[in-house]
Amino acid sequence: MKKEIKSTKAPGAIGPYSQAIVAGNLVFVSGQLPINAETGEMPSDIKAQTRQSIHNIKAILEEVGATLDNVVKTTVFLADMSLFGPMNEVYGEEFHEVFPARCAFAVKELPKQALVEIEVIAAL
Repeated sequence: MKKEIKSTKAPGAIGPYSQAIVAGNLVFVSGQLPINAETGEMPSDIKAQTRQSIHNIKAILEEVGATLDNVVKTTVFLADMSLFGPMNEVYGEEFHEVFPARCAFAVKELPKQALVEIEVIAAL
């Protein structure tokens, strides 16, 4: 059985998908764009965008009593691999050891011309 998770502290889905789904003891958080839920705005630089995407993930995880420490796997989508270094710097400030498994790669384009989108799987 699956349960939908919604947070008003993170931007709503911009399509036919859920912010997150809990299935068993796993939380699957959809890719989070760096949109501020209060203002609808997106920062312009990669560091601020990475921080905002992670802030959105934190808000969703809070809905089920989880934190970034519960995250076991992340996938980072970048508009360009030249953004990897600055993204990785912020990522390393937000996530702590034991770090989640991670995959990061560049895609042709992200929704709303974002520079980064991050999805996670967390264990409860």
